[in-house]
Amino acid sequence: MNSEDLIRFLTQSLADRKLSGAEKSALTDWLARNVRTDQHRGLVRHCAFEVARTATVDPAAGELVEWLEDVMKVIAPLGGPQGADAPRAGADEAFFAPGEDCLHRIVHRFGACRRTADVCVFTVTDDRISRAILDAHRRGVAVRVITDAEKQYDAGSDVQKFRAAGIAVKTDDIHASAEPGLNGHMHHKFALFDRTRLLNGSYNWTRGAADVNFENVVDTADASLIAAFAAEFERLWNRF
Repeated sequence: MNSEDLIRFLTQSLADRKLSGAEKSALTDWLARNVRTDQHRGLVRHCAFEVARTATVDPAAGELVEWLEDVMKVIAPLGGPQGADAPRAGADEAFFAPGEDCLHRIVHRFGACRRTADVCVFTVTDDRISRAILDAHRRGVAVRVITDAEKQYDAGSDVQKFRAAGIAVKTDDIHASAEPGLNGHMHHKFALFDRTRLLNGSYNWTRGAADVNFENVVDTADASLIAAFAAEFERLWNRF
């Protein structure tokens, strides 16, 4: 599913603030060809709200759009139990790139989490993931991010956006230390959601990972793995 095509279509449709009959037919046709799962439908819904939010000039109206999106997530949760194709709560699944399956699962988990999101990744430059992180933060999810000290200054890095939004961020900015093992990169790529789901794999949170790289993400509810990664996150959080 190419979300960029959808965003272009929605942006053009919004220009006259109307969804014409022809546009409804075109959108219906696009959905029939591209949307296969409840997760995809949730991403489509998120894109529509993002387009509306971007076009909003009045801050009060922007808050109204955010309120409506949050209401819709309660009424029809992304990946909720009502859909036959929705991710099962206890399912362990693997996703692969190139392609957008890994991206969609990462965005899905930020949309579905309600309390906490602990992120420990080498770099974050994909704006689609960054928007999902910021959306979770605005919903009241307690987000913490650990990332590599050098990669935060890369072109396209969204780490400063997170800090500006009030998200707690730490980096391994201790390379000058003489302590053994502190001169390498913070190269993890994992995230914990509500301490009930774990995403882990080779997938960097970049557009290149989705577009050209051979990568993987595993989404698991295995309690022993969640406990192990949660302990590693807390160890690094306290160390940096």
